[in-house]
Amino acid sequence: MNLHDFYYDLPQELIAQDPLSDRSSSRLMVLDKKTGEIQHKIFKDVIDYLNPGDCLVINDTKVIPARLIGEKVGTGAAIEVLLLTRKQDLKDTWEVLVKPGKKAKIGTQISFGGGKLIGEIVDIVEEGNRMIQFTYDGIFEEILDELGQMPLPPYITHRLEDKNRYQTVYAKHEGSAAAPTAGLHFTKELLERIQEKGIEIARVTLHVGLGTFRPVKTENILEHHMHSEFYTVTQEAADKINTARKNGGKIIAVGTTSTRTLESVGTEDGTVKAGSGWTQIFIYPGYQFKVIDSLITNFHLPESTLVMLVSALAGREHVLAAYEEAVNEKYRFFSFGDAMLIK
Repeated sequence: MNLHDFYYDLPQELIAQDPLSDRSSSRLMVLDKKTGEIQHKIFKDVIDYLNPGDCLVINDTKVIPARLIGEKVGTGAAIEVLLLTRKQDLKDTWEVLVKPGKKAKIGTQISFGGGKLIGEIVDIVEEGNRMIQFTYDGIFEEILDELGQMPLPPYITHRLEDKNRYQTVYAKHEGSAAAPTAGLHFTKELLERIQEKGIEIARVTLHVGLGTFRPVKTENILEHHMHSEFYTVTQEAADKINTARKNGGKIIAVGTTSTRTLESVGTEDGTVKAGSGWTQIFIYPGYQFKVIDSLITNFHLPESTLVMLVSALAGREHVLAAYEEAVNEKYRFFSFGDAMLIK
């Protein structure tokens, strides 16, 4: 399978720059994965496709304000740091992206907020990422909340007025460098209506790293290397999912991150096991899904691993035809864009 097999032409003006004021008023394209049939709806209509006994699986990770602007100690040169992954075994140490990288040699110190936070480059790791160790007085999360900015994707050029709009209404566990954007369409009211209809909601956690969005640089997609992301599936979530499946309900994943979590912990018979760990799962056409039946997702970048994942579920031809129709119908694309339900 070649990279170009997952290309589609997207006019720049269809990339959504700002979130809608009402989360659930986005458009919703409903795609039948068996027939390729398409319906055009509004996101809040998603409830009509969920039935009592089904289980909706959401990713409750919380985006941290991971973008820090600092200056190199000694020269005052501007340096931008993007926090990717906190190292569990090393105190106050993170894997980060640094711009410009050439100024970030081992031993370089960077000051943030006039010295409230000092970072020292302690290692250079794969693909040019750095390890940085922080020193500070107080509580790291509070300092980060004060000094950090939301790490919006590079295709969003507008300033985000409200930090919470790049956060799901159910975000709970801090640790993501990017939002699980399919979940941005849900309001608390819509989730309550879904539960009142008899649909279980199971929470899983996958901390989204930028590896999810890293461009595929190999023409043969099988040579692409996925970065690890940390997940947690509680026993409560596993029980809800397994009970729904046992009773004939469907498992509907909200987003590619929930999908990757479930498919990482699912056994061959579709049973989900509780646990936590790191996943590098790469889902592309030919993959046999073990756990999920349906997927709520946004419209993804051409030639991305996310387009490959949705193509694995609905078929490449169906997905590319749906994307072509979305372009023709002027849907809004990417993180703040419209949604698709693959049923």
